[in-house]
Amino acid sequence: MCYVIITCRSLGWTLLSIAVALIIVTSVVSPYWLIGIPTSYRLDSQNDSLQQSKKEEFIPTVGIFNRCRKLQKGLSLMKRENCATFVTGYTDPNDDFPHAWKAALVFFALAGLLLSFSMILSMILAVLSLFVRSFFGKSIFTIAGLVQSIAGLLSVLGLVIYPAGWGSDRINRLCGEYANPYIIDRCELGWSFYLCVVGTVLVFLCSILSIQADHSTTSRKVEEEVLEGKNLICVI
Repeated sequence: MCYVIITCRSLGWTLLSIAVALIIVTSVVSPYWLIGIPTSYRLDSQNDSLQQSKKEEFIPTVGIFNRCRKLQKGLSLMKRENCATFVTGYTDPNDDFPHAWKAALVFFALAGLLLSFSMILSMILAVLSLFVRSFFGKSIFTIAGLVQSIAGLLSVLGLVIYPAGWGSDRINRLCGEYANPYIIDRCELGWSFYLCVVGTVLVFLCSILSIQADHSTTSRKVEEEVLEGKNLICVI
């Protein structure tokens, strides 16, 4: 027999698990991890033997595997930024694709896979709670929380390793000649980095809330309604 069991804590954990997975994925694929030095382009034009010049400025950005810049079209810069990957292969040299970023990308990818698995599991639990809500004697909520904890540790490793790639030629051109591992020089950290930090903190929060979600679905009120023969159980 199947039961649909909905509690405030289990629903909150489910929604937060989905949000966290989306936050991590969004931050990793975004090209706004580093905000570079404003770059000025001098654009010369000639009209009736009168030479004129003007400057247009933009701020380049770079992510773990992609970057944003403006392309020059004729005598002007295109208004829309051109964002694309700068990676041609995982064997790219360190100066083009830092080895630290390669390792960080692997950790984030593994974390994303684990969070996606946890998200799918949480959605299944939210829609349909089976009479047997355990696996080898362990609560499914507890297993999902453990998976989230592992994903959080992988994200922490990615965040710690990522700044080690700041000494590459790509970052020297973007941030200045004094950029070195863990020294950002004239660049600024972008919103993608901070979003990943927030997502990592929320991952650990999710793993803690999974315990509360499990307790809420096995509370006395839930057991009483199960004994009454109810299939749709909503408990605050």
